[in-house]
Formats: sequence, structure tokens, C-alpha cells
Amino acid sequence: MNSRDQHAKWLLGELEKGRMSRREFLGRSAALGAALSLGTSLSGGAMAATPKKGGHMRLAMGHGATSDSLDPATLTNGLQWVVAYGVANTLTELDAQGKLIGSLATEWSPSPDATVWTFKLRDGVEFHNGKTMTAEDVVASLNYHRGEDSKSIGKPVMASVTDIRADGNTIIVTLSSGNADFPYNFNEAIFGIYPAKDGGIDWKAGGSGGYVLKSEQPGRTYKFERNPNYWKEGAAHADSIEVHSITDPVARQNALITGEVDSIDRVEFKTLALMARKPGIIVEEGTGPLHYTFPMLTGRAPFDNLELRKALKYAINRQEIVEKILFGHGVVGNDHPIGPSYRFHASDIEQISYDPDRAKHHMEKSGLGNITIDLSASDAAYSGALDAAVLFQSSAKSAGININVVREPNDGYWSDVWMKKPWCASYWGGYSTEDTMLTTGFAPGAAWNDTQWDHARFNELLVQARAELNDDLRADMYREMQIILRDEGGNVVPMFANEVHARTEKIAHGDLSWSRGFDGRRIMERWWMT
Repeated sequence: MNSRDQHAKWLLGELEKGRMSRREFLGRSAALGAALSLGTSLSGGAMAATPKKGGHMRLAMGHGATSDSLDPATLTNGLQWVVAYGVANTLTELDAQGKLIGSLATEWSPSPDATVWTFKLRDGVEFHNGKTMTAEDVVASLNYHRGEDSKSIGKPVMASVTDIRADGNTIIVTLSSGNADFPYNFNEAIFGIYPAKDGGIDWKAGGSGGYVLKSEQPGRTYKFERNPNYWKEGAAHADSIEVHSITDPVARQNALITGEVDSIDRVEFKTLALMARKPGIIVEEGTGPLHYTFPMLTGRAPFDNLELRKALKYAINRQEIVEKILFGHGVVGNDHPIGPSYRFHASDIEQISYDPDRAKHHMEKSGLGNITIDLSASDAAYSGALDAAVLFQSSAKSAGININVVREPNDGYWSDVWMKKPWCASYWGGYSTEDTMLTTGFAPGAAWNDTQWDHARFNELLVQARAELNDDLRADMYREMQIILRDEGGNVVPMFANEVHARTEKIAHGDLSWSRGFDGRRIMERWWMT
């Protein structure tokens, strides 16, 4: 145990013994950079309280754009996910401990080879339009992502589905090959359940969630009122909620400090200690699958050149970026998305480190000469993305590689830059399983395959690992996939970041999920006003 960990443990002990106030603990933990202890410890029993009904909750997020839609096939940022979870339910969900639990499905079971899954549905669930949910609504909602012309980000996850049918109050899903983790997919916001309509779904009518959307201004504000007929007990506590898009980190934090909002996500790490010392403000932090990336479109020159990609992987000083952008609130990445929070994270594979000489070697082998490479970035990608790009530019220069950082506008970044410009800054909130993460982000043809990745051996392993029921064999397959992405992939993943949010004392919660920010994105129905 290093000195920082020892100090963090001492702080926690003093708090538990009553020798230190919670506010002092928060401030000293944040200043130390030990807020993980804070998030892990205080989000449990010490933070738990009895939910209170009523009040008006105001949330602000560092996500959102004027081009946003609530079409479940097009949920591209964290704010859309928060809203989607607010207005619609999914078949399954993750609790604070990461355990898969029932929601609109009360139970599920597989065939022995995991190729057929049966989901029993909850009775008496009412949609916002007054219609009672049926198995046909569920079938239509899931099939919405399967159509031949579908552009849904969920389409690759459903690619192995050959049939979905209703049988009374159950649905039966048949797969072309086994999938040991299949029910986890239905925790994702994109698979929210909506009323069936005209061979599709009526997502504009809302689902069966705890809140009814009353007005929306994409890229600005969404306003909700509590669903008076919500089926779920002990959830959706506030009478009304506003969710604001404030992508500028300074403006977002000022909104919290001045009392304009009650909670914000994406607290800047460089101001974390300062925020924790503000009267009436509580900062919370935890680890999850969040990672920051620099994806290259490998189908376009010059990024179709493997040697260039290798050169860039050795030309970035990851540790410097973790220290200067995350201020230690995270760990270095290894150019694949399966971080330490995943079950099959391969911690034993060699870490790529900054090596200017090796970067020069691969650059020379690329045969591209003394080219200049554009890297598009904006803090819309994540707080500090521009600074991270500049640090990358500096470390690459020492390796003889010329990077031109292109400052892009915040609004429209996800529609006009990400997956449009050949190289840019991005982030992934991650998913509940390795298969969902790799299928969504790296399967050939996937809507969110932001490196245009298509690798024969990787594709083969992806299908095999999904169907394998032996965990040891699955671990070996996922390990090989992580190595392939590290060595050949088009994604530079410099860091995995901790999730950090801040709230005033006017808002409270129970145990926190760190599967994604804002309590697994389910903040609307899980938090309450004090």
C-alpha cells in the first residue's frame, strides 16, 4: 500500500470513528486525490437514507447537442441516456453492485446452449399514453433495432437474433449462436420498451418510465413531471425534473455553485478539490468503464497504414496525460476498451509505454515521410480533451511526428466531427459486458465502430467468446482480442477515468452505481430531494 492509499485509509477511519466531519473528509479526500475511497464508502451505508417524495430536481450534464433525438436507435451521449432511462424502462437493469436484476422482465432463462432465451414480463405496466404493455410491444421495441435498413446503434448487438416472438406474457428470443451474457444487453437505454405502432414503435409517446416528458429543447433543456401511474415502488421520487445541457465545464460548475442546479456530472479534475471545499456541495467519485480515446478511421489514409498507427501508439505519453488531465483520478489505458472494471480484463498483457525511438522506427517503416496529421478535438468530447490533444502533439513532436490540433466547436461535435473527421478525440462510457462493448464499438458495420475496424481474427474471436460458456476459455479469447486491439487497432486509449459528480445537500441518493456516470445514468428515478 502506497502513502496515498495509507492516508486515504486513515481519513476513512477518522470519519467512521466520528473524529472528522463528512465535509472535512470530502475536502481532504479530494485534495489528496483519494475520492475513490469517498465514492466507494460514502455511497454505501453511510450515504444511504430514506427516500423523500416531492420537490423539483435540476440536473446539468456536460453532454448534449441541438441535433439530439430521443429515438432509441440514436442515443449517442450521456444526456440522451439519462432522459431515455427516465421516460422508458428496460427489460433488465444493473443495481448499484453491478448485479443484473429484473425490470419489465421479472425472470429469464436460457436453453442449455444459451441460444434460446425466455423472458417473463411484468403484468399491469402502463405506458404514458395509457396503453397497457403487452408482449407484442416488447417484440416491436426489440425488433426496431433489427430491420434491414436500421441505423440503430443496437443493431450489431441484435445481429445474432434470428427470431423474437410473443407467447402469452413471455417473449422468446432465438439466437444463431449462444450468448452467455445476452440478458445484460437489455439493460442498455437503447433497448427501452415503447408502445407498438404501425409495424414499429411510438417512441415519441414515451415508454413506461417514472417521468413524462413535458417539453424539450435539444442541446438545452428537458422538462419532466412524475408519472402518476408508475409501476415501480420506491423509485421516481421528485415531482418534477429538469435536465440541462451545459457542455462548458466552468459554466456547469458555476451553475451548481450559484444554486441554479442541484447536481452536475463531469466535474473537472483540476477543480475537484476546490469544489469539495465549497459549503453545501458534496463531490463523489468512483471507478467504472469510462475511457477517453483518440479514434482513427482505419479505412482512410493515412490511418489505413498499420505502421503509422503503431507509431502514434508509442508517441503518446500516457502517464503524463493521466497526471495532467485526470490529476491522478484514473489509470493509463492500453489501446483497448476492456479496463480494470471488467471481469475479463487482461491485466497481465504488456503495457504500451511512451517510446520516442520506437515511434520513430514505426514512422520510418510507414513510408509516409514527414507528413502532418490533423487531430480534431473539443471539450465536448470530455473535459480536458483539447489539452490532452496538445499534450499528445508535444510528445509526438519529440518522436519526430507532426500533429496539428484542430479546435472544433462544442455544438455539433458528435454529428459533424466524430466518425466524420479522420482522427478526433472521443470517449466511451463503456458497457456492462465485454461482448456488448466490443460488439458495439468494433464489430464490422456497427453504427458506432468509430475506427472502421474490421479484422478477421478479431471478428472470429468475438463470435466464439460470446457463445462460450466456459469462463476460462472466454478469458483467453478476450485476452487475445485485447492484444489485437492494442497492437493493430485504430484507437489510442490513453486513459480510463474515474466518474465524478457533485451535488448540493438538497439532493440525496442511496447506493451508487458506477457502471456509468450519474448513478449508471438512472439518476432521475433513483435520487430524491431532501
